Amino acid sequence: MLYHETIKVPEDRVGVIVGRNGKVRRRVEQLTNVKIDVNSEGVVTITAPQNTEDPVLAWKARDIIRAMARGFSPKNAFSLIDDDMQLLVISLREVVGSSQNQMKRVAGRIIGENGRTRRVIEQTTETKVSVYGKTISIIGMNPGLDYARRAIDMLISGAPHSAVYSRLERMRRDINRQRAELWEDTDL
Repeated sequence: MLYHETIKVPEDRVGVIVGRNGKVRRRVEQLTNVKIDVNSEGVVTITAPQNTEDPVLAWKARDIIRAMARGFSPKNAFSLIDDDMQLLVISLREVVGSSQNQMKRVAGRIIGENGRTRRVIEQTTETKVSVYGKTISIIGMNPGLDYARRAIDMLISGAPHSAVYSRLERMRRDINRQRAELWEDTDL
């Protein structure tokens, strides 16, 4: 079966997806064994050959393109080639409604003053967060991805930043404890 998917991306992100002299697009093609066509209106077509050894690579190509379309740098988007990494996109329109002011307010809460809140979420959960347009996107692996999602959900629902920070700190301790237990299990 031939994999073929078309994705509409914001026109201002087309240049990022293509890269200088097509370098980024070619790199995605090399890593995922797909063919990518991008037009100037922001329509990206991903086609995987019929005899592909790993059909999952086509989905990885799709997620890498979606990540760049949602504001991530190519470097951060390419981390999705790792099997454990995932992309999560949260639509602000779905969670707060269609009010532009409400979406801007929530986006501002997630970014925080001088980007502090976003940075704290990223550092604590070992994820990358992008606030772009009407979406909040996260790249990471679990449990950090899940913890980042919970922190963002708290901010969306209006929780004070201090409550989110202390919750993140508890989550960080959980991650460290899980890692320690994992290493204890291997010290046999």
